[in-house]
Amino acid sequence: MSENTFDYVIIGAGTAGCLLANRLSADRSKRVLLIEAGRRDDYHWIHIPVGYLYCIGNARTDWLYQTEADAGLNGRTLRYPRGKTLGGCSSINGMIYMRGQSRDYDGWAQRLGDANWTWDHCLPYFKKHEDYYKGADAMHGAGGEWRVERQRLRWDVLDAFAQAAQEAGIPHSEDFNRGTNEGVGYFQVNQKDGWRWNTAKAFLRPTCYGRPNFELWTAAQVARLVIETQPDGSKRCTGAQVWTGEAMTNVEATREVLLCAGSIGSPQILQLSGIGPAALLGAHGIPVVHDLPGVGENLQDHLQIRAVFKVDGVATLNTLANSWWGKMKIGMEYALKRSGPMSMAPSQLGAFTRSSPDQPYPNIEYHVQPLSLDAFGEPLHGFNAFTASVCNLNPTSRGWVRIRSSKFEDAPAIAPNYLSTEADRKVAADSLRVTRRIAAQPALAKFKPQEWRPGTQYESDEELARLAGDIATTIFHPVGTTAMGADGDPAAVLDPVMRVRGIAGLRVVDAGAMPSITSGNTNSPTLMMAEKAAEWIVREARAAA
Repeated sequence: MSENTFDYVIIGAGTAGCLLANRLSADRSKRVLLIEAGRRDDYHWIHIPVGYLYCIGNARTDWLYQTEADAGLNGRTLRYPRGKTLGGCSSINGMIYMRGQSRDYDGWAQRLGDANWTWDHCLPYFKKHEDYYKGADAMHGAGGEWRVERQRLRWDVLDAFAQAAQEAGIPHSEDFNRGTNEGVGYFQVNQKDGWRWNTAKAFLRPTCYGRPNFELWTAAQVARLVIETQPDGSKRCTGAQVWTGEAMTNVEATREVLLCAGSIGSPQILQLSGIGPAALLGAHGIPVVHDLPGVGENLQDHLQIRAVFKVDGVATLNTLANSWWGKMKIGMEYALKRSGPMSMAPSQLGAFTRSSPDQPYPNIEYHVQPLSLDAFGEPLHGFNAFTASVCNLNPTSRGWVRIRSSKFEDAPAIAPNYLSTEADRKVAADSLRVTRRIAAQPALAKFKPQEWRPGTQYESDEELARLAGDIATTIFHPVGTTAMGADGDPAAVLDPVMRVRGIAGLRVVDAGAMPSITSGNTNSPTLMMAEKAAEWIVREARAAA
């Protein structure tokens, strides 16, 4: 092989890409190249849990995307963070370990006509790389690369919220990852001894770095894929064109190209390569290699509605972090114990319940924080408060990701189309009512909670849905833009083993492959999908040998 020829070329060293690099380079006879547009994960704020505050919105670690103006958000645009560093979004996310509900995967299996995606078939692939702090059992694995721990702090106001949720009929839960996540409790997190545990630590260091058949390129952005027409007229992906910052370089893959650039990056690269909706490609002067209408469509995301309650007689981060003494105390606790607010995930307490009694399963998720602010990145308020953010787990609204030009440097247009269906607006209104019901329970009464946002003067479905548009924001879970689908599904981009339909030698392995969004945070389901893909790829290589 020449120095730019590999068996496997993996585009994107994020959640899925790091795991694939580890699994595929384990065979020393296979050369593996991992390409990352961002830099190495040597920025200190990546590894301190609270450092997400300094990584999101920072060009060092974030693509700095913005959404289009959204009618469902009353014309607002949103910051749309995506990780741009080794580890990808696992380096800047909320660190919450969440699989979703068994019905999510059973639904995928039914939609795809493939039993490999049922919960029972997926569970072993969650466990395969898991290192659960309590050890192995029927639902959890131990000894794997992906560390799962309890959080290293508690808050009186959050304990009171959990008790209030139970008084409102939501059961206590110690573990949201056993197939049904109904209940209230503290989230488990991807941390190790008080440090963020990203996929670069888990799957690249030290294992891959010591393998002579593994190569890593950072600060290298893929401009487009190389697609060749075979003698029989079929199309095959044989490599990629990569901008290294100084020159455009071609790399070749003799077996497969694995596109792991995420739900925004992967459809963008496919469209730039002539794979996507023909009309879109033609509008930007890109020759159509394969007319695949679903590329960039089917965007789904969790929209969180942030209700803020002022409280009295209890400490929150608002006042603790608004003094030099408080900040020094926080820093000392983390330096000495790796605990306290600097070890915090963005959300500590979670709850899953139904937005209304007629819902057949838990369809909303709470992320509860002992703090409040006007918007992410803004200063904390000067009064004590907690925020109860609630999201619709299974939104029916669908958006899209589309290139703006034929230039790989230009960010794509992102339109989630939040709250664009009547069903989603109804769940938004009902979920705010559930929040109010919890806040009115006796367990919180001693702290005198007052609804500061959105305000109790608003009560009708129409008013609450409109207010949800005013105060809601993304919880950073875009999926579905290169969705798997059954044979004959005109919207399907991938087959059930994540191969791009109509293009040999090319798979998309990231959250974009999800047919529908999971009922919870999406990072760990993406790892599970990569684990399955790695097994299929290795099996196919052995069969072809």
